[in-house]
Amino acid sequence: MNIGVAAERAGLPPKTIRYYEDIGLIRPERLDNGYRDYSGEDVHRLRFLQRSRSLGFSVDECRQLLSLYGDEGRESAEVKQIAQTKLNEIERKIAELRSLRDVLAHLVAHCHGDARPECPILDELSGEARSN
Repeated sequence: MNIGVAAERAGLPPKTIRYYEDIGLIRPERLDNGYRDYSGEDVHRLRFLQRSRSLGFSVDECRQLLSLYGDEGRESAEVKQIAQTKLNEIERKIAELRSLRDVLAHLVAHCHGDARPECPILDELSGEARSN
């Protein structure tokens, strides 16, 4: 199948598919005329990549997961470790975002938002926060 059909079936833009080919995550056959010919297995790998990326896995992590997926002698513990590491990273980012939200909410709550020039938001951003 051509890249348009593969893209539709995998739910990815053709540009992304070309990128995955460029970095070696997929290797479609090439026809005599030079066109790519994607197989059902290629589309399956592309869907795997799409789902993995949507869960936040990096390209390198996707490469590892694809390698493990294709290894019948794999140990699920290795797959679980990759997923656990990603989960820990996501939990850390969530905590960081919550902290940022709390600081910003505090600043917004303490800004009068009126015609006066005093603004605790700008003071904080400039490093000149005043203690009140």
